Amino acid sequence: MPTFSRLIRFLAKDGRTYYGDAILPSGVTDLAKAAQANVIKGHIFGKHDVTEQVADVKLLLAPLARDDVRTVRCLGLNYEQHAKESGMPIPKYPVLFYKPVTSLNGPFDNIPVPELAQQAEGLDYECELVAVIGREARDVPESKALEYVLGYAVGNDVSHREWQLRRGGGQWALGKGFDGWAPWGPGLVSARIIKDPQALNISTKLNGKTVQQSSTKDMIFGVAQTIAFLSRGTTLLPGDLIFTGTPQGVGSGKKPPLWLRDGDVVEVGLEGVGTCVNKVEHVKSRPKL
Repeated sequence: MPTFSRLIRFLAKDGRTYYGDAILPSGVTDLAKAAQANVIKGHIFGKHDVTEQVADVKLLLAPLARDDVRTVRCLGLNYEQHAKESGMPIPKYPVLFYKPVTSLNGPFDNIPVPELAQQAEGLDYECELVAVIGREARDVPESKALEYVLGYAVGNDVSHREWQLRRGGGQWALGKGFDGWAPWGPGLVSARIIKDPQALNISTKLNGKTVQQSSTKDMIFGVAQTIAFLSRGTTLLPGDLIFTGTPQGVGSGKKPPLWLRDGDVVEVGLEGVGTCVNKVEHVKSRPKL
């Protein structure tokens, strides 16, 4: 398991891309403010070392390269107050769906909205704690589940309610799976540092105004319970991401609904981890020749 404390992946001022252990000023926990890091040599999910080499950060990237990600699992309706605002019963079992790895995006990248998703209103935000599996896990007991976590990040499960709920044929994937619709980061904080993932403040700001404010203690299925359940008869692999659901305050739950617009800036934050800040950008299709 990791030797790092706060993993970031970044484009350095020397033009190279590194994994590194973030160097933060005293009293600062937001990884988005990392300006330097000790370069990590080796494989993040295998043998690796935090070196004495210090590199200057030019741009923070998604915490894991796409080739290092296996799957993106997500939970729906996993906060009690969110289930209530959605008018849905409290789930008896975790509500699981998947997003494609192409939906992953960096902590400061724009959120691209393709023409298909511009046809109707319904674009929504969802701040979420993201747990990353660090070693192979199958039939893991809840009491041991957190030992399999590489680290924690914050993410935004960007969703289009029209395509998720009405045009998707009963499946959520289409309305949540467009390219770049899962910004996450700004890095990974080791499970050695975050010992209790159920005691963290989590929030979303839209154009500087707080629209979601909650605590991970409101989760219906906590991180340990989720990992234990998902590993029953199914092997979780190093590099699997688990977006663990969103609290109350989503745009679809407001009256009138609060939909994301072209140019809006969305900031999701998780205590002890940091913030991702992403701008909504309507784009035109670019057919490949």
